[in-house]
Amino acid sequence: MLTNEERRYLLTLARKALASYFKGEPFTPPSPPLEYKNLYEKRGAFVTLTKKGRLRGCIGSLEGDKPLYQLIPELALSSAFQDPRFPPLSVEELPEIKIEISILSPLYPGRPEEVEVGKHGIYIVRGFNRGVLLPQVATEYNLTREEFLRQGCLKAGLPEDCYKDPKTKLYLFTAEVFEED
Repeated sequence: MLTNEERRYLLTLARKALASYFKGEPFTPPSPPLEYKNLYEKRGAFVTLTKKGRLRGCIGSLEGDKPLYQLIPELALSSAFQDPRFPPLSVEELPEIKIEISILSPLYPGRPEEVEVGKHGIYIVRGFNRGVLLPQVATEYNLTREEFLRQGCLKAGLPEDCYKDPKTKLYLFTAEVFEED
């Protein structure tokens, strides 16, 4: 679990990365104070941008290949400018954007009946197809376990009941989710 100070630090880094981009300045995240030891961990994470309560971008990494304090600003920029579902963020939108960060647990193999709505995120894999849904998606859309699994299959570009197929791999994870006030 991150401390409140560590959470605020990551949210500030994400916001500063976006602001720097629009100023045309490079952004190199400063190393956090040593007592913020969780920010030096390499963990998977997602950064979600919303505007007036609606999704505006969401990009993440299931496994961390760099410390969180370096990963989060990169994901914030990717969410703003590389989510193919949305046009790039404009400078005029920046004040209206709310940043949400999800820090992931390691993935582990799971079975459909083990999925707990609101607790688990899912990663569905079959062949080259992959789909990820964060835990909060199920609660935000009031989905049942089966609806959540079906949506994960559809996101992977697979038939909605793919999770019942033994060739489909299901991985579970939990997430620590926090956002700007």
